[in-house]
Amino acid sequence: MREQLESRKLIMGNTSMHSKVVKEKVKMQEEQLSAEIKSLLVAGSALSVASKHLQEANASLAGERGCTRLKNLQKLLRLRQQYMVSQVSLIYPVKVVVGHTCEQELESFTSGDPSGLKPPDQGSLTISGLHLSLLPFTKMSFFTNKKEVQRSATALGYVAHAVSLVASYLEVPLRYTLRMGGSRSYIRDYAPSIETASADSASSVPFSSNSKPIEFPLFLEGQDTTRAAYAVFLLNKDLEQLLNFIGVQSLGPRHVLANLRELLKTILSPEYIDT
Repeated sequence: MREQLESRKLIMGNTSMHSKVVKEKVKMQEEQLSAEIKSLLVAGSALSVASKHLQEANASLAGERGCTRLKNLQKLLRLRQQYMVSQVSLIYPVKVVVGHTCEQELESFTSGDPSGLKPPDQGSLTISGLHLSLLPFTKMSFFTNKKEVQRSATALGYVAHAVSLVASYLEVPLRYTLRMGGSRSYIRDYAPSIETASADSASSVPFSSNSKPIEFPLFLEGQDTTRAAYAVFLLNKDLEQLLNFIGVQSLGPRHVLANLRELLKTILSPEYIDT
C-alpha cells in the first residue's frame, strides 16, 4: 500500500510539474495572441481609413468635380498655351514665298543624305521676312555674300528665340539649351562627342560629366563653319524634341524653318485643344 502510495505521489508530482510547464506555455501563447490581435486591430483600423479615402477619391473622380474638372483645366491650359504661341507666331511669322530662287533652306547642309525629307510646301520659307540660306555653312569662301551670312544669322537668332519661348510655354526642358544674343546666339551641348570635346579643349583629358557644356555659334562671322553647322543641327534637334512632345514627326534634319512652321501650325490648330 505504501509503495503504491509513493508511486502515486511520484506520478502526481510529475503530472503537477507537467501542468505547470503547460500553463507557462499557454500563458506565453496568450500573450503572443494578444499582441497579434492588437496588431490586427491597428491594421484593420488603417485599412478602414484607407478604404474610406479610396471611396472618397473614387467619388471625387466619378463626380462632376473629378475627371470633368481635370479635363476642363487641361483644356484651359492648352488654350493659354495656344494663345501664347500665337503671339510668338505674330512676332516671328514663318511664311512661304512662292517662286523665290534662292537656295532652299539647308539644301546643301548634308548633301546626299537620304533622311532629309522635303517640306510639304516647295516655296522658300521666311521668318519675319528673312530667308534662311545655309549654303555658306558648307561653302564659305572669300566670295560669299556677307549680307546673306548676316541675314541667315539673324534668321537663326529669330528661330532660336521662338524655340525657347515655345519650349517654356509647353514646359519642355530643351535637350540643348540656348543662350540668346540675337544674331549672335549660341546653343549648348552638355554631352558632346569625344572628338568635339577634345577639339575644343587644350588638354587631352577625356570628357566627364563634370565638364562644362560646349557652346556652338548660330552664326558664321568669325567662326568655324563646322561648329556653326553643328549648332544648326542641334537647334533642329530641339525643334524635333518639341514636335515629338506634341505627337508630330519631324520633317528631317534639313528643314529648320519647315519644322518650326509645322510646330506652330500644329499648336495653333483646333485639334491641339482636344488632344
